[in-house]
Amino acid sequence: MSQFKVTVDCPVSESFRVQQVAGMFDVPLDDRSSETFSVELPDQGEPWEIGLVVGPSGSGKSTIAREAFGADLYEPAAWPADCAVIEGFDERLPVRRVIELMTAVGFSSPPSWLKPHAVLSGGERFRCDLARALSRGSLDEGKPLVAFDEFTSVVDRDVAKVCSAAIAKGIRSGRIPCRFVAVTCHYDVADWLAPDWVLDMATGQLQRRRLRRRPWRRPEVRLEIHRCPLAAWRLFARHHYLTGSLAPQARCYLATWEGKPVAFAATLPVIAQRGRRRFTRIVTLPDYQGMGIGMRFVAAVAQLHRDEGLRINVTSSHPALIGHCRNSPLWRTVGVNRSNRRRSRTAFKAYRSAAGRAVVSFEYVGEERSAISTQPSATG
Repeated sequence: MSQFKVTVDCPVSESFRVQQVAGMFDVPLDDRSSETFSVELPDQGEPWEIGLVVGPSGSGKSTIAREAFGADLYEPAAWPADCAVIEGFDERLPVRRVIELMTAVGFSSPPSWLKPHAVLSGGERFRCDLARALSRGSLDEGKPLVAFDEFTSVVDRDVAKVCSAAIAKGIRSGRIPCRFVAVTCHYDVADWLAPDWVLDMATGQLQRRRLRRRPWRRPEVRLEIHRCPLAAWRLFARHHYLTGSLAPQARCYLATWEGKPVAFAATLPVIAQRGRRRFTRIVTLPDYQGMGIGMRFVAAVAQLHRDEGLRINVTSSHPALIGHCRNSPLWRTVGVNRSNRRRSRTAFKAYRSAAGRAVVSFEYVGEERSAISTQPSATG
């Protein structure tokens, strides 16, 4: 356990206007305004992965964070003005690792990866900043410490919860190789971030949490699944990396969380293979990526097809989807195609080489009927 004591002094200028305000509200004027913060934090050598410093504005969170974490406190830097966000990472970081980091913080939208930082939504910009802060774990030896001030302060509270769960999942799984300290005024992220310790600056008390109550379970996310018309695709189309069009014969499904649309999926019949369908579109809105909502939703939709006696496949080159299906007992690999040949640019003017990219097909095999709900909802 380490003790930190910080005294903050700032001079007070006794201008005419300052004296007026002091007189109006009976505020005493001293030569200096001074405040001392004294807290305890876990030692660096102790076995923890995630920490949380929380408290109301003005409680000394940032002051303590600068004193305790020093150079490990992430300092935001400007993003390239006219370049894709994937260009804003250290050049030593392979593009595959950049994609892994983006996905780990819940930013899994390839079209948005190719946009400048300035045109992204507030939630997307926040996740990009997080991914860049956490990239230190991919560049430094061991599991470096990353402290992030104003955590979730610029996003709405649903995005804050989703992003907190995504980071917790990434760090606990080892996909984000670092220790993380969130510094924030928002108490609502605690259950979703599942920190090992919490320093509440309102009381000055340090509480150890997760170490006492393993295994951790995040708050429940209950999805409602609906058959929906083709028109629902319009809300999701721009977030998909393929063309925005969708075949009129597609069977469409919508997932909602607390009444809000969060994910969309559509299936089509496989030509010349009676009784078989395939997923043609799967999109989770950016604000809700990172918690596993998408693939839980896809599995539920696939189960609905199996209940009708249909077989259903999903084919993708997205690393996150491939990794999930390979590790899930609900899916079996039925085909792998790896492109090793550069196509002619005269035939495909907009083509960008995908040499070495794996495109993998999986069939949904399901699980015992007693192990999966048949109701039109799922917990993700």
